[in-house]
Amino acid sequence: MSQHGVGPRAVMRSVAFLTAGVLAVPALAGCGSEDPSGKPLAGQDVQPAPRDRIADGGTLRWAVDSVPDTLNTFQSDADATTTRVAQAVLPSMFRMDASGRPERNPDYLESAEVVDTEPKQVVLYKLNQQAVWSDGREIGAADFAAQWRALSGKDTAYWTARNAGYDRIQKIERGDSALEVRVTFSRPYADWRSLFSPLYPKDVMGTPDSFNDGARKKLKVTAGPFTVKKADREDGEITLARNPRWWGEPARLSEIVLRTVPRDKRAAELAAGTLDLAEIDPAAARRITLAARPHSSSSPLMGPGADRSAADSLRSWAVANGSDEDAADEETVARKKLRKAAVKYARQQRALSGFEVRKSLEPAYTQLALNGAEGPLTDERVRRAVARALDRKEIAQAVLKPLGLPAVPVGSHLALSGQAHYADNSGALGGQDTKEAQALLADAGWVRGGPVKEEEKEEAAGPEGEEADDSGEDNGEDNKAQHGPDPAGHLARDGKQYQQHQGGAPGAYAPRGTAAPANQEAARLAKNGKALTLRFVLPSGPGSQTLRTVADRISRMLERVGIGTEISKVSDESYFKDHIASGQYDLALYSWPATAYPATDARPVFAKPVPAADGSLNVEQNYTRVGTDQVDQLFDEAVATLDEGESRSLIRKADSRIWAAAGSIPLFQRPQLLAARKNLVNAGAFGFGTPVYEDMGFLKKGAKPASGPSAKGSSAP
Repeated sequence: MSQHGVGPRAVMRSVAFLTAGVLAVPALAGCGSEDPSGKPLAGQDVQPAPRDRIADGGTLRWAVDSVPDTLNTFQSDADATTTRVAQAVLPSMFRMDASGRPERNPDYLESAEVVDTEPKQVVLYKLNQQAVWSDGREIGAADFAAQWRALSGKDTAYWTARNAGYDRIQKIERGDSALEVRVTFSRPYADWRSLFSPLYPKDVMGTPDSFNDGARKKLKVTAGPFTVKKADREDGEITLARNPRWWGEPARLSEIVLRTVPRDKRAAELAAGTLDLAEIDPAAARRITLAARPHSSSSPLMGPGADRSAADSLRSWAVANGSDEDAADEETVARKKLRKAAVKYARQQRALSGFEVRKSLEPAYTQLALNGAEGPLTDERVRRAVARALDRKEIAQAVLKPLGLPAVPVGSHLALSGQAHYADNSGALGGQDTKEAQALLADAGWVRGGPVKEEEKEEAAGPEGEEADDSGEDNGEDNKAQHGPDPAGHLARDGKQYQQHQGGAPGAYAPRGTAAPANQEAARLAKNGKALTLRFVLPSGPGSQTLRTVADRISRMLERVGIGTEISKVSDESYFKDHIASGQYDLALYSWPATAYPATDARPVFAKPVPAADGSLNVEQNYTRVGTDQVDQLFDEAVATLDEGESRSLIRKADSRIWAAAGSIPLFQRPQLLAARKNLVNAGAFGFGTPVYEDMGFLKKGAKPASGPSAKGSSAP
């Protein structure tokens, strides 16, 4: 996994190494005959329609968080928009289906299979004979070989963010024809389907200069249903145009314009008619839902009598302060302001009635991270007590139930329900149990009401930390419902070195927003003169309500077993770099995208930290600093096992041991909310599935969307 927006490879000066090898792990899911992977909790919501009902032409204006610094997904500063562009303009040998599982992309591949395992693993790709680059050259072995050499890690002149899998390739050669590519591996690689998605032309991958700089600002040669027409960073737009050389089903849209729009401005932009599709927060979703109802044009804040009530309040205040004349003036001003606000709101609501909310669950989950490197959480018993104090179902319901989404706690660190590697392994740790949590704390030496030495109050974690507002007020901040890092995320998106967003190699992203639960003065647990109080660090960017709800509930649950929390709000920019990656926290909320290739992508997230040559600690992406040799070994075995059933079993065993170590506690699958123009089809909340860009478009006049699957079968399960 990597991060959305790139977070540095975190290092720490010192750490206590912990193991979970001594823990009793119950029977592992996946060892029986039943498939524990289940089905996706929510399917796609994209308003499916067959292609013959879609108008030819038109421009889709799609909100994004930013115009990326690079269009090369293999560079460290690639982000979610980089991935979105790559999906539309570049080949991918495999893409994700609606269950988050890789499927062959027939536009590029006739077939791909392992044809030899001894003495070496060999994969034979048979390419679609019509597949060509936009300059007319056939896609072939030279492109595969150039990408392998660039990403193998052998030439440090290439500034690559990742080389997992490519470093296992021994050679790439042409097969019996120009349409065949033979890839021979030096070591077995179970996740070979993750490679060459996307595939860049040899013009980009051929030299370090072209790789490092040539594909950052533009892509001259592409091979998808769209091409990059223009990337305007000053105006904050990327324009994708229909590719005239595309051999597949022609794109229905003429153009897709990816526009940079801050999340808190998207509702206004939708109402102004400058957007057709935008990921939105729950507050904006409520507005759009309200707009669809009869008689919804008046503001809920500006309903009948609201201006009279506000003006009367001002008059009462002025009279009490001895100026009835001033009160009359204040009343007039207040009524004018309220009336103007009501008119503006009503106008926007009328415009928003042309949109609908499409919702699903993101291929990502939000977790509570516990820093095992220092402080009370170095003790595995305390981490386990924190986990046993949590009612994960209650937390999931608080976030997802108001949105009408399935509120089921996530049972795996390495996959989500419906994906091949998923199994609910949370039993390795156990569910909510207050008595068990208290017993674990007592065993670790923490005594309720024990003596506490007076100390100066510590400042909030990090240089930019500030104490949380204890009022419990929402202050009008709305959650940005990440991907990411979400992020960027919308909830969770700032810390991701995001190698994919929907289906490729994923990454971590930090939640946006912060929580401020009220402090409670119940007797805390203490040990050696110190109270058991944990630093709970959260981002403070615009949009905090969901995170406020989650952090508040977690703090209250911990309070019941005698664990206190200090909430610290820090800037989004410093959240990952200065706090999570550097280990300046005890508790934190951030998210990881799900992946179809956990043996490859999840290993650095849960790998045991190891000392670096300079004496520091290399934690890779394991920001909890909790890892074991046994988990590392299971990942290594899983990635080298070509038997898919055995590989899945090893991944599930690894997940059980990750649960037992209690370094991170998965909470809920993240909500995915998109506002879409009502006549826009085959676009919206894609869930696990990779978007099919050529099928997006606007309905013909009088045409109706389909009630069944979309044209390419990406239906909700």
